[in-house]
Amino acid sequence: MKIALIQHKFQGSKEVMLEHSTKAIKEVAKQGARLVCLSELHQSEYFCQSEDVNKFDLAEEYEKDLVFWSKVACENEVVLLTSLFEKRSAGLYHNTAVVFEKNGSIAGKYRKMHIPDDPQFYEKFYFTPGDLGFEPINTSVGRLGILICWDQWFPEAARIMALKGAQILIYPTAIGSFDQDSEQERQRQLEAWLGVQKGHAIANGLPVVAVNRVGFEKDQSNKANGIRFWGNSFVYGPQGEELFRADDKEFCKVLELDFKQSENVRRWWPFLRDRRIEFFGDLQKRFIDEFK
Repeated sequence: MKIALIQHKFQGSKEVMLEHSTKAIKEVAKQGARLVCLSELHQSEYFCQSEDVNKFDLAEEYEKDLVFWSKVACENEVVLLTSLFEKRSAGLYHNTAVVFEKNGSIAGKYRKMHIPDDPQFYEKFYFTPGDLGFEPINTSVGRLGILICWDQWFPEAARIMALKGAQILIYPTAIGSFDQDSEQERQRQLEAWLGVQKGHAIANGLPVVAVNRVGFEKDQSNKANGIRFWGNSFVYGPQGEELFRADDKEFCKVLELDFKQSENVRRWWPFLRDRRIEFFGDLQKRFIDEFK
């Protein structure tokens, strides 16, 4: 399967972003891409740097966004992974990945389950935790395990997707660092981000893909300097081998994946077979502080 990653920076407005992304999708479709992946909240700035009730207006066009991206997927005959700000009802919003089939129909969606609340990542103010569970999405190119950004730190989410038959794990992402941090600290954070997802690939015998945004985005509230999104979108194979890794510049890249490799790896390393599931009940606890 040929998969395309599109790593963009915010271009200043939604209108320009739609044009920018559509152009890139057309380009990778001409190169034979069958699955195209965009980054988290790719239509807008990363607005969660501050808490501003006016930013909820960005979700008002959710239904129109569905129509727009459906048309893009259909015109380019690709399975398209988008990341949208979903207005479900008044006062109820989600950070939602929507997957469109190559005929424009909606193959499925995933609502972000783990919601961060950190300085300049105030997502709990905007997003209700997802309620669709960890359910892979069936498409014409395979069974996709879609998770979003903060979900990437939790091995349980990746595992459940794998146990439900996902053939690939994909993380639309918006992550970066602060310029005021030391170079050493910024590098540690980047390597931790890469390392935990490489672990998901190895532990589950699946390819793992992350698509991040790039560029510096100012904090519009002026309470902080802003976030420098570090890019580094990547593809890891089912043994954690690096098949592709970007830098901190914009790009669109088409790669070919062999799902048969997952079958081979799982035969060599049968981690799923050897799991002691009868002793995993404690994973449902927040913390185990009853020491024997």
